[in-house]
Amino acid sequence: MEINILSIRPEKTADFEAIRNLVADSFLSAEHTDGNEHNLIDRIRETDDYIPELSLVAERDGHIVGYVMMSRVYVGNKVALALAPLAVLPELQGQSIGSQLIKEAHKLASALGYGYSIVLGDPKYYSRFGYVTAFSYGIKAPFDVPNEYYMVCKFSDDVCIPSGIVEYSKAFGL
Repeated sequence: MEINILSIRPEKTADFEAIRNLVADSFLSAEHTDGNEHNLIDRIRETDDYIPELSLVAERDGHIVGYVMMSRVYVGNKVALALAPLAVLPELQGQSIGSQLIKEAHKLASALGYGYSIVLGDPKYYSRFGYVTAFSYGIKAPFDVPNEYYMVCKFSDDVCIPSGIVEYSKAFGL
């Protein structure tokens, strides 16, 4: 039996085209998408909110099969992170690749001194990683979204999360 080892590492410039294709393909059948996630990545990379250490690829057999990006956002005047996007090749979804990417991104973000992350996504999926409604902390999205889909995750229990409206990078076009 052949074992396919998954490795996770920060993205490299040489990965950009493969990442772009992977993200575009993975969102083709997504329930909620604007079809622009692959372009969002390019725009974020052009801002000061881009954190190269928190843009991770998952590789299997030398091929990129998953991706996650965390970038800076602000709640009030306090720095936070946004997890967006998370993508896995459609034929490999459901094999814990996304889970491994999220866990590694959280671990690295905490080591870099960030306290929490905000995500817009499926509460059934993201609650498995400690995400709870952002509304419970007084955090609001700068756009209309049902409260249960806008979530926050603290990387440690002693993190103080401020309340306020999230200010995204200009790359998000909000």
